[in-house]
Amino acid sequence: MARAAYSYRDDADVPDFADDQPLIVFDGECVFCSGWVKFALKHDRKRRYRFLAAQTPLGAALYRHYGLNERDYETNILIENGRAFFKSDGSIRMVAGLGFPYSLVKLFRLLPRRFADALYEFIARNRLKIAGRQSCMVPTAEQRSRFIA
Repeated sequence: MARAAYSYRDDADVPDFADDQPLIVFDGECVFCSGWVKFALKHDRKRRYRFLAAQTPLGAALYRHYGLNERDYETNILIENGRAFFKSDGSIRMVAGLGFPYSLVKLFRLLPRRFADALYEFIARNRLKIAGRQSCMVPTAEQRSRFIA
């Protein structure tokens, strides 16, 4: 999964997209994942993040580019400064990017990555059992500018 920064720009299968801000690629049909996006929208006071449902052509292309299953979204993707972050590392970075007090989540980096990723994978595998499925999240008119279609 590790690739050079901005490697997706050289991948003909990945459509061009605005990458001047961090991008969160998420499962738009998962209540748990969409709930996270709603939380981020509410608490991202600096409006750092943009969002992209994995079910879009660009979302699928990014999953393929990083060697992930484009139909089984086992991880959200955070693309920041051209680099992709996955699983626990991506989640910690996403939450920390919301600023204080959420930046305290960086303490979770003290956990061994293996343990943190195992916990992430357990939640990811069971997220649909925990929270269920929904139709794709529809952003409000105000939020729409923060989504890449």
